[in-house]
Amino acid sequence: MQAVRLHAYHEWPSLDSVPEPEITGPWDVVVRIGGAGLCRTDLHIYEGQWAPKTGIALPYTIGHENAGWVHEVGTAVTNVEVGDAVIVHPLITCGLCRACRDGDDMHCDTQAFPGVDTDGGWAELLKTSARSVVKLPAGVEPADVAAHADAGLTAYHAVKKAVMRGELLPGTMAVVIGAGGLGHIGIQSLKALCAAEVIVVDRSPEALELAETVGADHLVEADGAHVERVQEMTGGGAHAVFDFVGENGVVQQGFDMTRRAASHYVIGYGENIDVPTIDVISSERSFVGNLVGTYNDLAELMVLAAQQRVTLHTRTFPLSDAVEAMQELHHGRLQGRGILVP
Repeated sequence: MQAVRLHAYHEWPSLDSVPEPEITGPWDVVVRIGGAGLCRTDLHIYEGQWAPKTGIALPYTIGHENAGWVHEVGTAVTNVEVGDAVIVHPLITCGLCRACRDGDDMHCDTQAFPGVDTDGGWAELLKTSARSVVKLPAGVEPADVAAHADAGLTAYHAVKKAVMRGELLPGTMAVVIGAGGLGHIGIQSLKALCAAEVIVVDRSPEALELAETVGADHLVEADGAHVERVQEMTGGGAHAVFDFVGENGVVQQGFDMTRRAASHYVIGYGENIDVPTIDVISSERSFVGNLVGTYNDLAELMVLAAQQRVTLHTRTFPLSDAVEAMQELHHGRLQGRGILVP
């Protein structure tokens, strides 16, 4: 089969012929890929940022946002059948550890992360597990929702967490920093799950235009005076800030947009948090990390996708144009999410 393989860090991957994955365990599921999302994490992998964390041997197949159709199943699999349309939770989990039994799939003790620390889905076929596949509602096509497997899941998980913490009640205000591939999903998740007013901050007029079309209540251009404008609009700061950028000074800006006892949800990444601890304890503000989401989060998101309440702004590329797609994202020319289709 054809697969996009990374052979060396800081060198663009290549399209290679590799053996098809095989069923080796009773809970294995092989998915025929119908769409695979392109994420900024794929650029960070290319840059070598994940190498110290994963220790993976090169070459390997990247791609961690995957959806398609069940191609083959192990002998114990009963939740899906060959031909079922599915979206793939980004992690392969054991189901037996404390985290899995608590429903916190992304903290599994023995997890594998296809596309990050093992072969992923920028290929014709992907091997995963029965615990990782979510059947798609009727009428939902894999290529239309593939990016929800990570981008959508991560954005939804962060918003749901804030809602469950009671931070986004009616009368509150939330700030979304970055209205791109993740941010435009976060905006829709906020509008679907809570009554908070949503302020979107971005430096791109095109991104702000997209934010408005998906439900943003207020738009603020990041022009150097945006922190002060948000502070004024919110009466001293937002009740929650969702940072989908996480670099180029945005972490400090986002923290400065929060009010006392508010939370800064860190979703995008790339720089360090460098905030005086006295500023944290004196105002009881919090930083909250977000790593993808749970299986149940993904199942809930698919309901919203089927209801057209959370949709994806996408641009498709054939699998053979994976490098072109990565370069488009790298140079900021890709609005929304890129989807590779074998």
